[in-house]
Amino acid sequence: WEDNQVYKADPDRGGEPYCIVIPPPNVTGSLHMGHAFESALIDTLIRYHRMKGFNTLWLPGTDHASIAVQTILERQLKSEGKSRYDLGRDKFLERAWQWKAESGGTIVNQLRRLGVSVDWTRERFTLDEGLSKAVLEAFVRLYEEGLIYRGQYLVNWCPATQSAVSDLEVESQEVNGHLWHFRYPLTNGSGYVEVATTRPETMLGDTAVAVNPNDDRYKHLIGKMLTLPIMNREIPIIADELVDASFGTGCVKVTPAHDPNDFDMGQRHNLPFINIMNKDGTLNENAGEFQGQDRFDARKNVVQRLETDGFLVKVEDYKHTVPYSDRGKVPVEPLLSTQWFVKIRPLADNTLELLDRQNSPEFVPQRWTKVYRDWLVSLKDWCISRQLWWGHQIPAWYAVSETSGEITDNTPFVVAKTEAEAREKA
Repeated sequence: WEDNQVYKADPDRGGEPYCIVIPPPNVTGSLHMGHAFESALIDTLIRYHRMKGFNTLWLPGTDHASIAVQTILERQLKSEGKSRYDLGRDKFLERAWQWKAESGGTIVNQLRRLGVSVDWTRERFTLDEGLSKAVLEAFVRLYEEGLIYRGQYLVNWCPATQSAVSDLEVESQEVNGHLWHFRYPLTNGSGYVEVATTRPETMLGDTAVAVNPNDDRYKHLIGKMLTLPIMNREIPIIADELVDASFGTGCVKVTPAHDPNDFDMGQRHNLPFINIMNKDGTLNENAGEFQGQDRFDARKNVVQRLETDGFLVKVEDYKHTVPYSDRGKVPVEPLLSTQWFVKIRPLADNTLELLDRQNSPEFVPQRWTKVYRDWLVSLKDWCISRQLWWGHQIPAWYAVSETSGEITDNTPFVVAKTEAEAREKA
């Protein structure tokens, strides 16, 4: 079939065009049942339209799989007693391209053996020069339209790969853990409130305790101040309808820099955001005496200190869901970080309008329309930056100090496709 170019698409041939771009599988992967099922469905559509006289094209290609490839390469380097920083960016990328050439063809060969009717003369790779130019063009346009921005936000952070990861790269796992109950004393000495958490180390970054405004047990405490144990920092008791009065004690510790719900609450109440975590999963200078400790070691030590100081009430066995990094295989840490984001609401709202006005796209069975709609409503801004060397680079050019050479959150930058364009804009 390939030798005779049976499935080669010819733009000059007559017939209405019918084109499907393959959802590109990772270059690191091997075919599984999901790939085979998907390929069978698409192949059926392509062959049907080809027989109906359409000018068909099924465009094949593979994804560069930035996190997966970099994880593999860094694992290889670790076995050699090295890191990517020992090689430097250029040498590391040379090694990545070499690995892709030597080991990245498995899934393509499997697709060939499967007999799918793609046009292999048009095979693409998501880091091909043409596609890279398209990515830069799209990024710059979206930035200029105000749909891409750089800002501080709570992201899924993988301490193993030391990179932000998307929601799609996070797997939820049910674990048998614990629920720790602590006392936070009122600053005026008149009593205390009790809070419960599955992540006691994060209490070092607490900036409030929240109660439901309709909870009669705590109405008289709203606006009062607490003294945060260990840190001896005064934090307020606030009222927020997000708090479920029936869960636990009805009092919720608020750590805006380390929990998605707390982040939103922190913004609503103008609370301080205190990040206690380094990018490698150790605690930073904001964690006081626990600085430098791994997050899970700190968890044990914080509990021990609270017990010694008389603030630990009880510990319960508790089965709950923990988000894990798909690539790093470690629990994800919600982390306040400066990243690049796509504004989702303008895009999602346009899609919702189309769905409500024209029922487009149409779902079969119909009940999936509601699932799709609920998903669109709940979407938040999408973090698109990754702390990786293998993959597309964000076209932001920074005015770096010649003395320090460091990029900070306040370093001026220009978004442009090339350095020459950036200098013109600057």
